[in-house]
Amino acid sequence: MISNWNNNVLDSIKIGVIGSEVVVKKISKVLKGFPSFQPIYSEFTNENEVPALAQELMDEVEVLLFSGPLPYQRAKDKLKFTVPVHYLPLTGTGLYRALFRSHKRFAASTLSVDTLKMQMIEPPLNELGEVGFETVVYNGKDPYSKEELIRFHRKIYEESDGKACALTGLKSVADELTALKIPNEWVVPTEQDIIVTLERALLSTETRRSKESQIVLGLIVIDDSGKLYATKATEHEVQKLKLDVHRMLLGYVESLDGHLTHLGGDEYLFITTRGIFERETGGYKYIPLAHEAEKSFGFTLSMGVGFGQSAGEAGTHARIALRQAREAGGNISFIVREDRSVIGPLEMSQPLEVNLSLIDSNLIKKAENSGMTLAYLSKLAAQVARKGQTDYTAKELAAILGVTIRSVHRFLLQWTDNGLVDIVGEQRNPSKGRPKQIYRLLFIDNQQENEP
Repeated sequence: MISNWNNNVLDSIKIGVIGSEVVVKKISKVLKGFPSFQPIYSEFTNENEVPALAQELMDEVEVLLFSGPLPYQRAKDKLKFTVPVHYLPLTGTGLYRALFRSHKRFAASTLSVDTLKMQMIEPPLNELGEVGFETVVYNGKDPYSKEELIRFHRKIYEESDGKACALTGLKSVADELTALKIPNEWVVPTEQDIIVTLERALLSTETRRSKESQIVLGLIVIDDSGKLYATKATEHEVQKLKLDVHRMLLGYVESLDGHLTHLGGDEYLFITTRGIFERETGGYKYIPLAHEAEKSFGFTLSMGVGFGQSAGEAGTHARIALRQAREAGGNISFIVREDRSVIGPLEMSQPLEVNLSLIDSNLIKKAENSGMTLAYLSKLAAQVARKGQTDYTAKELAAILGVTIRSVHRFLLQWTDNGLVDIVGEQRNPSKGRPKQIYRLLFIDNQQENEP
């Protein structure tokens, strides 16, 4: 089964993800932190399906990711790859977790292992201090045969008088062993294993290499600077604070290997490259500069960042992004990309509870056609990201948007008609009166629909 996600983002890097349903869901969750990727998911129920799925995807994507070494090897045996290929290793934190659980849960003294080789098992066993394990590794002719692997694990279990635990790299084998009441651990990659592999996959793509040096423009503004300066007794103290702020911003832009320009007032412009900016923000998630500003000087910052095919386009997009950040209430950042899709909001002082990742350009157009201005979209996206909540009453929405209840009801009619919100329940008042309807922001909820 193949499914597309975010199919209209122009500058995304298409990655084909091939794996079992469970692992694909784990990968899809982690991919929300990689907005440069446009994933196409392909699930299999049997490893024999993998070569055909890989062949189909190779013509569409820039890089392939397999859920483990076995499906990768299955495809490699049948195909000649024309794009960079990566697979999730079973030797990372997922293996350590499986080894630890096999001993603690089942008190096993013998391990029967498939998919992995002995030299992969010994180092983590030594590090965990479990050197007493008797380890038997499958070395049969067909590592893809479910029946052969189950027969192997069952034999070891019976020979050990029920004191063995099976370590397997295949979900189908783990399920069958569980049905047979044979202790087992499925060695599944952890989130950290997936992150590391996706980072490698990203760096291997031609698009990423070409975008590493792309110019990025950013605009930074001090929030509510008038109130901040009013706390200073003299003009000398105000000027000293401005110098301290400038020095702090210079330090941050230096970490970006960029260039800073003071545009006058409380607005600054910086220029850096896309590759460095992505690394310093942890994949467009968090702006560490703002934490320092709040901690050292007691003020917050708003930032708008623009990507573009030219410096002029990047500057225009940075201004749009900054306007969104200011309209959302400040202390936040947005990124506007080449196609005017939006990454964000990025939290400025602490990590967000919800990662909204990419709000694509088609959604923005649909929202605007439904009477939801960019300012309203920014405020709602920021609110959801900060609170992790998508359900609100009309009164709560009015407070967030800064409009009257009557206006909100008018907006809600339009948004409901266009599928952007839905009524999901009622909130009854303790006193008599009509219950308040609860509205769900579907346009944001759908941004996270792949979350397992």
